[in-house]
Amino acid sequence: MYDIAIVGAGPAGASAALFAAKAGKKTLLLDHDKSMTKRAWVENHLGVEEISGPDLVDIGRKQAAKFGAELVTGAVQGISKTDQGFRLEAEGASYEASQVILATGISVELAENAGLKTKEGTEPRIKQVFDVDSQGRTNIEGIWAAGTAAGVSVHTIITAGDGAQVAVNVISQLNGERYVDHDVLKS
Repeated sequence: MYDIAIVGAGPAGASAALFAAKAGKKTLLLDHDKSMTKRAWVENHLGVEEISGPDLVDIGRKQAAKFGAELVTGAVQGISKTDQGFRLEAEGASYEASQVILATGISVELAENAGLKTKEGTEPRIKQVFDVDSQGRTNIEGIWAAGTAAGVSVHTIITAGDGAQVAVNVISQLNGERYVDHDVLKS
């Protein structure tokens, strides 16, 4: 069983996976490899002069994997509650996790079959988003949402930050105390 399963490996999901794996949590990152970021050209991401969306997504996945996140390519078709957490069904495979973070970009298709509440989106062309609180919690305890799917701006730097923030909230809940990850310069 995974501590945290993240659905979607765009900026929000990869950032969440990076934080979760670096915190020592057994992390699964599931992705259908159709992120809208893969069509982007990015020149407004702090610390990056310019980068293609596909390269940004690839680097994010590599960063998460560096710290031990397991990456699986496949679309998640369903999420159901179990005694221990949740079961995720994805293209002929099943995975179990204590906590789930949905970072599904513009898609909220998983909401209906999982019983998750949605609300009207505020971003242009984003019709529906998961209804979350300020921490990223949905109406089902243990399922969280981050990034555009949770109603934040579609800009990669914002969705990446939101993914990190939600992951920190999940890690903090799992640890029973506030989690902080600050690296220092190596001499």
